[in-house]
Amino acid sequence: MYLFLSHLAFVDIGYSSSVTSVMLKNFLVDKTIIPPEGCVAQLFFAVSFGSAECFLLAVMAYDQYMAICNPLLYSTNMSTRVCTLFLNTSFLGGCVNASVAIGCLLNLSFCGPNKINHFFCDYSPLLKLSYSQDDAAEILPSASAGSIIMITVLIIIISYVYILFSVLKITSTEGRSKAFSTCSSHLTAVLLFYGTITFIYVMPKSSYSTDENKVVSVFYMVMIPMLNPLIYSLRNNEVKGALRKVLLRKYPFS
Repeated sequence: MYLFLSHLAFVDIGYSSSVTSVMLKNFLVDKTIIPPEGCVAQLFFAVSFGSAECFLLAVMAYDQYMAICNPLLYSTNMSTRVCTLFLNTSFLGGCVNASVAIGCLLNLSFCGPNKINHFFCDYSPLLKLSYSQDDAAEILPSASAGSIIMITVLIIIISYVYILFSVLKITSTEGRSKAFSTCSSHLTAVLLFYGTITFIYVMPKSSYSTDENKVVSVFYMVMIPMLNPLIYSLRNNEVKGALRKVLLRKYPFS
């Protein structure tokens, strides 16, 4: 689990830092200029790391399943070789999804307005700047992103269904509580991340405005990477004790 957590932190840093610097610059100056090559690179890294996080969350759900449902076989089924294979597949899948989006984007023709109504080079705002009528450019990236979301969500759901049945078989209340607390951090991260990306990349574009798109994008590109370390740290008793002391010092009568 800690191996996957370290790579999850790396992915969060990757796709957050790929857009945050430009976003902060927008707050300081009236107009931010980014070259076409930089825009393509920003989109590639954002999509690659974002897709890799989907795969990593699914792998972590499977890891939870193996730890709770098959603890005696955990070291065998989740060996270093298997974990490395999962990690390589996650990053490779992210690169393939990004390549699909970049390939479709580079096949379009751009001549006219070059002002992006967004705080980073996301695919949908860039697609609106093109005068080309290419159905593949609209369908393929959405189909690729939708497939990744559906497959990883299915893996997570199946894993947690088996986990739920295994936990319900535990007779002691303490054992059940410990098993559920082990999964709570991951479930929270999954709900936050998949809730926002489903709104952006799966729902029809006509169901939300550009301003709503930007607000939700800020949440999953900036806020969730900030929240994930806190979500997983709250499982640590020392972190919870330190947080309790800070709250008692600030609100002594609460």
